[in-house]
Amino acid sequence: MKAAAAEKKSTQLRLNQLPGDQGPGNQQGDLAVNQTDLAAIGDAAFKLHGDFDRFSDHARAASQKAADGLKTEGFAIGGALQHVASRWIDQTRTLLDACAHISNHLDFTKGAHAGDEVYISGTLSSIAQLDEGFDERTQK
Repeated sequence: MKAAAAEKKSTQLRLNQLPGDQGPGNQQGDLAVNQTDLAAIGDAAFKLHGDFDRFSDHARAASQKAADGLKTEGFAIGGALQHVASRWIDQTRTLLDACAHISNHLDFTKGAHAGDEVYISGTLSSIAQLDEGFDERTQK
């Protein structure tokens, strides 16, 4: 049994990987995004932020006014509605922060990827120039 185990060399490292050729048109990974997609998502988040800020403030003000009126008239539900209105403010801030974060992050991502494109393009053109130099040298 020891000899059989030694023959298997169980202490060697084995890396699992995908097969090298996955067929024509294979792209690395499943996720693809372009600048148009990023811009559309960022714009939607920015618009949602502005619209929700405006409309949620209207809802908050109306709820506060109703709560104050109910409390003034002696209805216990006025206090409950006031609690709901204050929780609404907290939840609204959370959603507005998330929308702003999405919009800002996508703007940053768009700029970062644009910088990456410039760097990669410059690197590849440098390699092409090297190839041309080697080709000229071997043709003499």
